[in-house]
Amino acid sequence: MAALARPARAAGRGGLDRLTEATRALPEISFNTAEGLTQGPSAFRGRALLINLWATWCPPCVAEMPALDRAAAALAGDGFVVLPLSSDRGGAAQVQAFYARTGVAHLPVLLDPRGIAARVLGARGLPTTIIVNRAGEEVARLEGEAEWDSPAMLATLRRLVGPRT
Repeated sequence: MAALARPARAAGRGGLDRLTEATRALPEISFNTAEGLTQGPSAFRGRALLINLWATWCPPCVAEMPALDRAAAALAGDGFVVLPLSSDRGGAAQVQAFYARTGVAHLPVLLDPRGIAARVLGARGLPTTIIVNRAGEEVARLEGEAEWDSPAMLATLRRLVGPRT
């Protein structure tokens, strides 16, 4: 899966201009934790999700990870979980080394090394991010890099998923 060519910073508005809002059922997907456990979005029932499909070899993915990490910290109190699904084939060690090198501290190590979740979700490239509301429905998606921690993006994410109950 090739990286998308358009970085968000060139597009303006931190990526908000490429956020496509549409409500649809979220397909069943699974991914692996760093410990080798299989999980899926259903493990986070009632919580809002930001599913980010990425890889350490993808320049726009690498560029947005610090902002995604800050967004995860900012949204945690809202019952919002960021799930970064890495398609790296090097496994948890490769992602952990990347996190350590770049100072990522608030994101879990989650793996989709064969890209199965990305295919099921219909990703056309990396990064692709899917926003899931508290009812477990996809409500928006963004292809390409974004400024996930910008005030406008955080407000949009909170609006899309609704208030915490």
